Amino acid sequence: MLIVACSDQKPPAAEPTEEPHVTYTARQFFETTQYLMVPSAGHAFSPDGESLLISSDATGVRNTYRLPIGGGEPEQLTISDDQTMSAVSWFPNDERFLYTFDAHGDEKNHIFVQEQDGATSDLTPGQNLKASFIGWHGDGNRFYLSSNERDPGFFDLYRYSAIDYSRELLFENEGFAIVEVSRDGRWLALDKDPQSANSDVYLVDLDSDDKVPVLVTGHEGTVNHNAVGFNAESEYLVYTTDEFGEFRQGWRYDLATGEKVPMAVAEWDVMYVNFSSTGRYYAYAINADARTEVVLVDLASGDSVTLPELPPGDLQSLRFSADDSMLALIVNSDVSPSDIFVVDLADNSSARLTNALNPDIEASNLVVGKVVRYASFDELPIPGILYRPKQASTENPVPAIVMVHGGPGGQSRHGYSATRQHLVNHGFAVFAANNRGSGGYGKTFYHMDDLRHGEEDLQDIVYARKYLETLDWIDGDSVGIMGGSYGGYMVVAALAFEPDAFDVGIDIVGVTNWIRTLESVPPWWGAIRDWLYTEMGDPVEDAERLRRISPLFHADHITKPMLVVQGANDPRVLKIESDEIVAAMQANEVPVEYLVFPDEGHGFTKRTNRIAASEAYLEFLNTYLRD
Repeated sequence: MLIVACSDQKPPAAEPTEEPHVTYTARQFFETTQYLMVPSAGHAFSPDGESLLISSDATGVRNTYRLPIGGGEPEQLTISDDQTMSAVSWFPNDERFLYTFDAHGDEKNHIFVQEQDGATSDLTPGQNLKASFIGWHGDGNRFYLSSNERDPGFFDLYRYSAIDYSRELLFENEGFAIVEVSRDGRWLALDKDPQSANSDVYLVDLDSDDKVPVLVTGHEGTVNHNAVGFNAESEYLVYTTDEFGEFRQGWRYDLATGEKVPMAVAEWDVMYVNFSSTGRYYAYAINADARTEVVLVDLASGDSVTLPELPPGDLQSLRFSADDSMLALIVNSDVSPSDIFVVDLADNSSARLTNALNPDIEASNLVVGKVVRYASFDELPIPGILYRPKQASTENPVPAIVMVHGGPGGQSRHGYSATRQHLVNHGFAVFAANNRGSGGYGKTFYHMDDLRHGEEDLQDIVYARKYLETLDWIDGDSVGIMGGSYGGYMVVAALAFEPDAFDVGIDIVGVTNWIRTLESVPPWWGAIRDWLYTEMGDPVEDAERLRRISPLFHADHITKPMLVVQGANDPRVLKIESDEIVAAMQANEVPVEYLVFPDEGHGFTKRTNRIAASEAYLEFLNTYLRD
């Protein structure tokens, strides 16, 4: 099949140009606007087909907007200057819409509806609950939400009337992850992940009296299966599996016969399979060496569809109109933030609807990353993306940052990052390393760190510095480490267990005490707690090892300066994790700076906070890393 589009970014020139280098402030980078599409289960196109429902932080705080397809400025539909509000779906027959928000990053999202007259109401009222949108019934008169109001550890499925919002409990959940309901309303797809390397897909017949989950991916050994969704005609279920090789493939399960056949196979992981509204098209995405390649297929002819020319970058968030005549999507690259385009599939034309990059910034002054691989301590090739500042040269070597992604199991990928570009723009090389255990490089690579976190994967990061020291345009005496979430843990672990490996560290919401973190897993993670324990360890049975790899208990080994950044409402990595490591470093008289955002959680969503954090990163690095 024909690849429709993928990143086509060229690495920077070997040496900088003679033109004066232009630098920008953190505020200029973050005054770039974020645009987000509604989830794939929602309706992105309005019933009249003339606008899109999107999310945007144009005001500095994310809100819901109407974006005209014919051109023009987005119209703000929700008004919030402190809560981060995200669009969910238009109603299919009128211009009501669903949206969601939590309380300053506590992740306890509720689902709200805004009426056509602007009145709003919470469809999931109550305390200490979390709710999610699952999808629409094909008739447009009903929709599905999940909520853990009955039991904090499990999400039950509810069907709501689109007329009066009355609801019915359809499925009382005990230990599964709800994925999708078929458009005819009969079938419910569930995932069960008892182990990080072994998972299954189940089906529930919602028309039956007992509604018992039935296993549809029985297998031997350790194989991962995950449901994706149903085709438009509710004839088959699509799921991904790594049963047949290193990488995930897309397969379909016939609901009438039980027959299984492949439908999306590549030499990398198949990330998702999406069906269009009428079922005429399906698209699947491939995670090709940290870039996304998309294939669009016309089921009527069986042929691939070539989209009109679009700017270089990854295609994301494909959303079809109700009649499949139009396709909305996002294009994103290292030097271009996410912009929304709409494609007319009939005449194969496209139109750009947004311009996200701050007009004060010239894209030519930004840097495209280059995929490189280096040998770790055991000669295992480790991939990463290297960003070289334009002012770097053999005559002007620059300091560097090894940036570690979150997870465990995440992946550093190509794409626009204001934080990353801000650092590179100010003369810091950034190496986004994908240590063993990262996703996207096959199941063997992914599971190399299971129950071995803070060991070989940490050595991969240490050897990232050794690789950087071989580059003549990098100052090998000035290399720091930076990361968020699991990447934040790797930062503190590196400073504690390999105190001479890096010169400074920036820890963003990082774990420092694994026993406490695993014991305080949020209740709504109940269905995947066993999965997490097989990945990281059981806080009781593996307490000795978890204590050994927790840097808080070895803080006396830390000698290098560190900046710690934390959201006060973080439910995943509690603030006490950062409080205690900061206190330990202060007691040892090691330089440490501490930045806490009282209105954020596990990550920073408000523009003012992202600017403050990025300014703090640069000031800290200029103070402690740059000569």
